[in-house]
Amino acid sequence: GRVGMAVDTLADMEEAFADIPLNEITVSLTINGAAVPIMAMYFAMARKRGFELKTLRGTAQNDILKEFIGRGTWIFPVEPSLKLVGDTMEYCAEHVPRYSPVSVCGYHIRESGADAAQEMAYGLAIAKAYVDHALERGLDVDRFARGISFNFDIYGNIWEQVAKFRAGRRLWAKIMRDEYGAQDPRSCQLRMIAGGGGGGLTIEQPENNIVRGAYYALISALSGTQTMALCSYDEAYTIPSERAAKLSLRTMQILIHEMGLCDTADPLGGSYFVETMTHRMEQRIVSIMAELDAQGGVVAGVADGRVQAAVNRSAYQRECAIQSGDIKKVGVNCFVEADEERAVEMHPYRDDEASAQCRRLAAIRRERDERVVAPLLRRVVSAAKAGDNVMGAVMDAVQAYATVGEICGALTEVYGRYVEPVRF
Repeated sequence: GRVGMAVDTLADMEEAFADIPLNEITVSLTINGAAVPIMAMYFAMARKRGFELKTLRGTAQNDILKEFIGRGTWIFPVEPSLKLVGDTMEYCAEHVPRYSPVSVCGYHIRESGADAAQEMAYGLAIAKAYVDHALERGLDVDRFARGISFNFDIYGNIWEQVAKFRAGRRLWAKIMRDEYGAQDPRSCQLRMIAGGGGGGLTIEQPENNIVRGAYYALISALSGTQTMALCSYDEAYTIPSERAAKLSLRTMQILIHEMGLCDTADPLGGSYFVETMTHRMEQRIVSIMAELDAQGGVVAGVADGRVQAAVNRSAYQRECAIQSGDIKKVGVNCFVEADEERAVEMHPYRDDEASAQCRRLAAIRRERDERVVAPLLRRVVSAAKAGDNVMGAVMDAVQAYATVGEICGALTEVYGRYVEPVRF
């Protein structure tokens, strides 16, 4: 695949995780619009192999609200999409308590053009929307809140980025303790993965991206993030080559094992400059969140396109600043080389793999028992119509080898499809 592995049925999960001890690893699933059937396939595969669901650890991205803002892999309208996220949170709280059913992704909002304060403000606002929805279902905050994780972006000024993460951690702890009454300290932790964003990389002088990536990793370590990820230097062109991905891995390993940057959680804490920046960043984040609340909240703002419009304006303003030279970008608007070479190894792509996957899917549909699959898909429709948690019905359907497309199609019968609002 160009952006990951094709997962159409339970059979694909079975092949991908064959012989892997699922109770000894954590598995991250970068899915959003189709999170319900994909998560169900992973859980069904584990159960089929004899693993207890309560032993499974991992994270599903499953942040559908940011998809409407930043990436576009939505399927259903905003409200039913939020309801489906709630279904996974409720199911995991009851059956898979060590699994994080949603990772709130300010990352993609930032990559779409938001500034640092908007990224954190919209991310925290989205997380609050999921908490509010779970509480409306009657769930106890300390039962599900520790399953919420975050994914944030890094590029730009080092001090701004460090302040963003420090302010975000402080704010999330206040929100969970003071607004929601969380008692478990784990509910107040802003657990995150953060790493270098592709938005900071350039096509021009691509080897400069190696240096940028190292600085992004440095920022991640100085910010006290729990998990680090880096874009590779060739990602302005292509999916990373194996060589480029390994270089990113070695960059992180050097920082950890040679530089000691993970020896302490908050190495810049106490610095007058950093503390002042953190305080100012927190004020900006709070101001954005307050304005959002005054206009009806993030769910309403996403549904009518106001949040998307704000991010678009920010993206336009940044691009204008780069083109004018007000924001310096080495190799792009300063220190430019007219005769530069751009020798980048491209990621190989094999067209025959897509054809092979189509043949595999067709074979599974021929071999499965349609007399079993059809009524199970109708059960998914019935659960959605009744407003019930659909995870149980979807689990049964995927075990009969119903496809992702069929399950999403069943849900579309009830929820319809999202139509993006046009704002000027």
